[in-house]
Amino acid sequence: MPIRVVIDTNIWVSALLNPFGFPARLLKSFKEGVFTVIISSPMIEELANVLNRPRIKDRYGITDDDIEELMILIEERTEGVLLSEDIDICRDRNDNFVIETAIKGHAEFLVTRDDDIKSDEGVSSFLSQHGVSVISIAKFLTTINKA
Repeated sequence: MPIRVVIDTNIWVSALLNPFGFPARLLKSFKEGVFTVIISSPMIEELANVLNRPRIKDRYGITDDDIEELMILIEERTEGVLLSEDIDICRDRNDNFVIETAIKGHAEFLVTRDDDIKSDEGVSSFLSQHGVSVISIAKFLTTINKA
């Protein structure tokens, strides 16, 4: 059974902006079906909003086609979960839906660069109680390469 993972918005954005970094390697592994990504509607909406910001598109030369291609890939190849918005643990309330997605989707890992998630002991402990480990991209890539 493939590893179940939630990939935070910041990772998807980075994968599109830099085709040579760890996020791009993660995206490549996702395209190859190495793991199962869990996602929710609020996460999809957040990603679309961030990628369509003029300062992001203009600065990095991202086209509407680039965004559409990534969004279609994500929507077709991820497993969606419904949220009830009953989790309120993170300092940044906007991150609660990411945490809830990981828990409701029975993810093993949450890959993020967000300090409000990865550096908060309360959040990490809460996720750990539900079998979710907060992990860096590099550690996740090592994990899937061992599997």
